[in-house]
Amino acid sequence: MKKKKNADVVETEAAEAVTEETKTSEDKKPETETAEDIEKKAEEEAAEIEAYDAEGNPILKKKKKRKSKKKKTQKPEEVNIVKELLSLIIYIGIVVLICYFILNFVGCRSKVDGSSMNPTLEDKDNLWVDKLSYTFGDPKRFDVVIFNYDENTTYVKRIIGLPGETVRIDQNGNIYINGKLLKENYGKETILNNGRAGSDVYLGSDEYFVLGDNRNNSIDSRWSDVGNVSREDIVGKVVLRIYPFKSFGLIK
Repeated sequence: MKKKKNADVVETEAAEAVTEETKTSEDKKPETETAEDIEKKAEEEAAEIEAYDAEGNPILKKKKKRKSKKKKTQKPEEVNIVKELLSLIIYIGIVVLICYFILNFVGCRSKVDGSSMNPTLEDKDNLWVDKLSYTFGDPKRFDVVIFNYDENTTYVKRIIGLPGETVRIDQNGNIYINGKLLKENYGKETILNNGRAGSDVYLGSDEYFVLGDNRNNSIDSRWSDVGNVSREDIVGKVVLRIYPFKSFGLIK
């Protein structure tokens, strides 16, 4: 009985082994290709063929390797430094342009040298000169102006005579404009020396007659080395004393 049982076990195991082998062989069987798969594969192979050699063997195309374009990236620190430098350059440029515009078209600072404009102005007073007003308009009588005496020197005086007028100062120090007495009280004292204005002084279409408020201590239009002041030589109108601070204020 034992031998029979053993034989049955052997037969059973052999049968199972055959069954497993059959399953394995079935799993290994290749899948059946369809006509579409074969056609697609043929097209792919044909696309890869560039030409044929003398023996008729296909020469496959060389596949081009795509070069990856790596973008050069700047480090955040470098980018920030560049931005800061550009901002600084732009800022400096704007400041320079503003300063240039102000000094050439709006106004400028000037310093009094001497006492010819006492008591209105004192020696060493720092003044703000308005250029813009005379860009759009003409100087007026009694304006205190800065004008070019020569290339390196400017004077500050008060306008008395206007273009086209005739100015004369009599022996008593009275000022006449076109034969009429000029009423003004800017002079510190009565004029003692009328200079060339002792006779009529004719002003051209762009000329002005100027005097210092300190009439007896001023080099002005009464003297030939200054004479009539041309419109183009007038720099601007004195509007403000900016220093010393205790005397800060508008100039009249």
